[in-house]
Amino acid sequence: MAQLKAGGTFNVAVELLDNHAKLRGDKPAIFCGETTVTYKELEQNVNRFANVLKDLGVKPKDRVMIVAPDSPGSVYAFLGSIKYGAWPAPVNTMLTEDDYEYLLKDSQARLLVTTTDSCASLVKTEAFCEKLFLDKGFDALLKSASEKADPYLVEPDDIAFWLYSSGSTGKPKGTPHKQISMIFTADTYAKTVLDISEDDVCFSVSKMFFAYGLGNSISFPLRFGASTVFLSDRPTPELVLETLLKFRPTVFFGVPTQYNSLLKKMNGENLDFIRICTSAGEALPPEVFRRWKEKTGLEILDGIGSTEALHIFISNRSGDVRPGASGRIVPGYEAKIVNDDNQEVAPGEAGHLVIRGTSVTPGYWNRPEENEKKILPDGWFKTGDVYSQIDGYFTYQGRDDDMLKAGGLWVSPMEIEHTLMEHEAVNECAVVGHGVEGLVKPFAYVVLNEGWSQQSDNQLDRKLLDFLSGKLPKFKRPWGIHFVNELPKTATGKIQRFKLRS
Repeated sequence: MAQLKAGGTFNVAVELLDNHAKLRGDKPAIFCGETTVTYKELEQNVNRFANVLKDLGVKPKDRVMIVAPDSPGSVYAFLGSIKYGAWPAPVNTMLTEDDYEYLLKDSQARLLVTTTDSCASLVKTEAFCEKLFLDKGFDALLKSASEKADPYLVEPDDIAFWLYSSGSTGKPKGTPHKQISMIFTADTYAKTVLDISEDDVCFSVSKMFFAYGLGNSISFPLRFGASTVFLSDRPTPELVLETLLKFRPTVFFGVPTQYNSLLKKMNGENLDFIRICTSAGEALPPEVFRRWKEKTGLEILDGIGSTEALHIFISNRSGDVRPGASGRIVPGYEAKIVNDDNQEVAPGEAGHLVIRGTSVTPGYWNRPEENEKKILPDGWFKTGDVYSQIDGYFTYQGRDDDMLKAGGLWVSPMEIEHTLMEHEAVNECAVVGHGVEGLVKPFAYVVLNEGWSQQSDNQLDRKLLDFLSGKLPKFKRPWGIHFVNELPKTATGKIQRFKLRS
């Protein structure tokens, strides 16, 4: 097949698909509801989508924004765009019309791939981009295109796709990623930590618009010829449990909130088909780890990644788990903890986590001030997370702007939250600082477990504070507790503490 002359020899869509389509073409690549897509069908439909883009007049490096549930169609759009040379940008499916208008204009998208029931479909885009609906004439459009497509070949360090930061601290930021990045995260974390192979079936609660979900659902299984399971609907604990029992995945990717919710819904189900569980998005409370292992017999490998690094760069390992810690550095990455002057701190001292690795973004789109703050000399990236480290094990303390200083001493919200989670009444909690007589003091926001009610126990806040008094020094104890029905979160499960501070 003739190859497009784009100044290079690499295309990550080719790397992920071509060999598997030849060697295991009849093997299921995707399970989604009652639909199964083989590797050969996946390659053909990715090629068809690439040809659809050409027919629509999309050019290489044009942005293709994808606002759609996880499904075979969204994979065709993502990988087909990369194969053609366009830059796909999967984004959160649960935003408002105004949010999508901002994202489309910020990215200068040429094409919007969405569904007719999405708020994104309401944005008036005629002036700057076209729309393509996955649930309206898409199958016919795809079938009309050729199943052969020439790859747009570039260099491994050229841009392949975008993600948008989750917005846990404000407006999402466009985050370009290189062609090589998906291969790098697969060959580091997925291989060295999870040991994923063609025998595995992967299922991710996190969606593909989230960096964690993109690796879990696409690059990891496709890199090694495994199968992936998609849940197109909102991942309620009932649907997640149903999906687990139906498809029996061997690798389960969750987030702390989902593990906590599943524990409440499970009633003796046997999950012995799972060989490994992972968690990211927020630090996993030790209490959730303990209860999950007690109920299922399975360890959860907690780790930390970011949109900017594409996936997990610090993780626990099977048989080497420290509850409450994020684990050790993933081979292929470097990490250190520094002070405000970018000098390394002493072991055990809290500071800013900076990392270095091939998958780190070259920089945010049109954010020079952010890039100056985050992209440090010699390829180091400032994550915005506060960590401490002893004997190679990294422990999360909070985000830069989440840390509190009480009585002249730094206080980690995570330490208070994890301790509160040990109380049987507490389902979830978040700790933020509020001003008291000109000083910042910690306050806790608590979601109660079923069967507990503040109204039925007017002294519950006092009981929780007394519980903490036996476990934390005085300067770390909250000044008050607010009971709420839910905590504000991003779609990826991260608590938006800035909303609680406002």
